[in-house]
Amino acid sequence: MSQDFKQAALDYHEFPRPGKISVEISTSAETSRDLSLAYSPGVAEPVREIAKDPDAAYRYTAKGNLVAVISNGSAILGLGDLGPLASKPVMEGKALLFKRFAGIDSIDIEVDAESPQAFIDTVARIAETFGGINLEDIKAPECFEIERVLIERCNIPVFHDDQHGTAIVTAAGMINALELAGKKLDEASIVCLGAGAAASACMKLLINMGAKVENIYMIDRKGVIHSGRDDLTAEKAAFATETDKRTLDDAIEGADVFVGLSGPDLLSPEQLLKMADNPVVFACANPDPEILPETAKATRSDVIIATGRSDYPNQVNNVLGFPFIFRGALDVRASAINEEMKEAAVKALAELTREPVPQEVLDAYGLQSLEFGRDYILPKATDSRLLGAISHAVAKAAIDSGVARLPMPAHYPIKSAADLLM
Repeated sequence: MSQDFKQAALDYHEFPRPGKISVEISTSAETSRDLSLAYSPGVAEPVREIAKDPDAAYRYTAKGNLVAVISNGSAILGLGDLGPLASKPVMEGKALLFKRFAGIDSIDIEVDAESPQAFIDTVARIAETFGGINLEDIKAPECFEIERVLIERCNIPVFHDDQHGTAIVTAAGMINALELAGKKLDEASIVCLGAGAAASACMKLLINMGAKVENIYMIDRKGVIHSGRDDLTAEKAAFATETDKRTLDDAIEGADVFVGLSGPDLLSPEQLLKMADNPVVFACANPDPEILPETAKATRSDVIIATGRSDYPNQVNNVLGFPFIFRGALDVRASAINEEMKEAAVKALAELTREPVPQEVLDAYGLQSLEFGRDYILPKATDSRLLGAISHAVAKAAIDSGVARLPMPAHYPIKSAADLLM
């Protein structure tokens, strides 16, 4: 990262006013009558209605379109445990993305909690304020317990995007990449380098979509996670395989897929050469992937490669998922974001990639053409069709699986951002 870019990033966050989000008034507040309706004495009327029927809060307050982005700052991007206050720019950024891409109002909350239980209790006690909760940048293994308990205690969607957002976008890209490679998910040999929150969620979702656990080799700092190890957490033990493979070098031999959620330059050209024909490589460490695309393509012309970076094709970017997943969940007032809704988002995202790309997307990226293929296995982030396709698929899955409390909205599928004003 150049010094000029670092300064530009600091200036972006400081000017024209500090931060990236603000609160706006959504109704008239100009006259004396307006103010008497907004606060005392008029505000007493919706208070009484909500006291009689808690669901009335969705009718008379902003709850139904409000998501909290909450962190303890224990796993900030690739920077580690820098504390809750240091995570605030990231959480504000997430709130910006919710608004920019799905019209969802969002507020960041940074929790200085002395333990996972204290964090859980804090979030659970404020959950009534919101229509949904997006957990962010919380380290493993604590994040698994935090999310599980909050889902149990809260009657609104609770979603750890570092886990499930990454998994949904990865699975969609993987389905498309394997089809282009002439392979099937249920037959593919998959190596996953990394065993944290994102890696566990990615592999679990791929298994739900059809991958076989016995074909997955997950690797942590001590090597392949196998059934002979006695140092495994419950999350890692779910991927323990009966195998004599012990290292990445062992596991990569003949593998169809490599998923990297670890660190830079950890997949060597020599290891890439050991993979099967038409290998699929998702090198998602940020900002420096496990192997650079130019290195991978120079090593093997048949490789299909994705990264987490915007300056290469096939970016695995969570913004392709979470704004629209929450949009669909909020609009049918889902009580949770369940596996059916996640799988629906995967399929919608994968299918959208196969449709003709609108001119507005080509213009945004300075491209003459773009079509489903080895360098286009996921939609671009500016594709306005994401809003309608994913929110509708998620809302339908919520209804079909019984977690929705409202029917499909009349304006669905959403055609444009203007529909959000309805």
